[in-house]
Amino acid sequence: MMKRVYVAGHRGMVGSAICRNLHSREDVEIIVKTHAELDLTSQDAVLAFFQAERIDEVYLAAAKVGGIHANNTFPADFIYQNLMIESNIIHSAHITGIQKLLFLGSSCIYPKHADQPMSEDALLTGILEPTNEPYAIAKIAGIKLCESYNRQYGRDYRSVMPTNLYGMNDNFHPENSHVIPALLRRFHEAKIANDAEVVVWGTGTPMREFLYVDDMAAASVHVMELSNDAYTSATKSMLSHINVGTGVDCTIREMAETIARVVGFEGQIIFDASKPDGTPRKLMDISRLKNLGWEYQYDLYDGLKLTYEWYLDNLDSFRSGA
Repeated sequence: MMKRVYVAGHRGMVGSAICRNLHSREDVEIIVKTHAELDLTSQDAVLAFFQAERIDEVYLAAAKVGGIHANNTFPADFIYQNLMIESNIIHSAHITGIQKLLFLGSSCIYPKHADQPMSEDALLTGILEPTNEPYAIAKIAGIKLCESYNRQYGRDYRSVMPTNLYGMNDNFHPENSHVIPALLRRFHEAKIANDAEVVVWGTGTPMREFLYVDDMAAASVHVMELSNDAYTSATKSMLSHINVGTGVDCTIREMAETIARVVGFEGQIIFDASKPDGTPRKLMDISRLKNLGWEYQYDLYDGLKLTYEWYLDNLDSFRSGA
C-alpha cells in the first residue's frame, strides 16, 4: 500500500537527503511544500495543510539553522522560528490522526561539558553552550513534544539527534554557514586566488564529529521503520531520542587540513585564537543506534570529496551569494 510521507524542510540539506532516500522506495509518495507555499510558523496554515493532504508519516527536518556567528547574531530568530515550526507540525500531525512522526534534532542539546562520548542520558544534566543555547532549547522542546504526545495520546513520535552534518545542499553562505561548508568555500576561493594562507576561527584544538548527510538520511529512515517494540525497548518514555553519528571525532585543525587536501589548497592554515572555539569536544555515544542495527558508510575524506564535487557543480549559485 502506498504511504503518503510528508518531508518538512525538503529543500534543506537533511530534508533533501531524506527525499533522495525515500525516492528509491516504491511504496512511498513524497509530499513536499516550499516556504512560499506553506509558512511552517503559521499554526492555521500548517493545520489546514495537514487536514487537506491525508498524510501517513512525517519527517520533521525543517529548521532554522546556522553556525556560531548566525546563532550569536540572531538568537531570537533561532528560538522562535524553531519552536513554532516543530510545535505546529507535531500538534497538527496529532490533530489529524497521524500516528508516525520523526523529529530531527541536534547534538547541541547536550551540556557544554557533558562527559564524552555524549550519551542520550546526558540530556538536561548541565549548562548548554551559550553561543547556540536558544537553538538547543528549541530542539530539546521538540524532543519533549514528541515524548509528551506519546505519553498522553499513545502516538509513535520519535526523535533522532545527529552530530555535525555536512553534504549536498548545505548552506555555503560566507557568514551564516556551519564550519565545513564555510571552510570548503574559503579554501576553494583561496586556491583560485592563489592566496598564501587561509584563516580559521579558533585555536583548532576543539574535537568534533562529522557525519555525511546521506548517512543521516539512511539512519532517519532506519529509525522510522523500526518496529514499535524495537524502538521502545531501546529507549525510555522520557528519554526517547537516539543519537546519530560515526562515533569518531577529530580536531578542527585535522578537519581543516582534510578540507585543504580535498580542495587542493597548498597554502598555510592560520588559526585565529581571538575567535570563539565553542564547545571543547562533541562526540556522540552511538551505541543505542548500533544496537538497533545501523552504522555509517562514509568517512570524512570520502564525504568531503562528494560534497566538494557537488559544490563545484553548483558554483554559479554560490557566486551570486546564495
